[in-house]
Amino acid sequence: MDHTITKDDDCVVIALRGDIDLNYSSQAREVLLRVADKAPAVVVDLSGVGMIDSSGVASLLEALQGSRKRGKRFILAAVHPSVDRVLKLARLETVFEIADDVDAAKRSLAKA
Repeated sequence: MDHTITKDDDCVVIALRGDIDLNYSSQAREVLLRVADKAPAVVVDLSGVGMIDSSGVASLLEALQGSRKRGKRFILAAVHPSVDRVLKLARLETVFEIADDVDAAKRSLAKA
């Protein structure tokens, strides 16, 4: 798993790439929590993530909960179809705010 972090005025975009499974979920968790702690809002670009398992989903959920506790928004963007399937199986598409792409997520933040 690899990642890039892009800072914007209104948010920080974390682009994750690769599989987020038991081998890499702790790395994803560390990045997500570190950034979510300081960012005004977080957009997680999942377009480069082809597979996620329960440990990866748990990392996303923990970051979401941390953001909510601080009153910040946390948006998943450009969710790959295989990752979307996992989120829907777990019925988490209603828990996460999901945008079609990063630009749509930023527009959503601008409206708030």
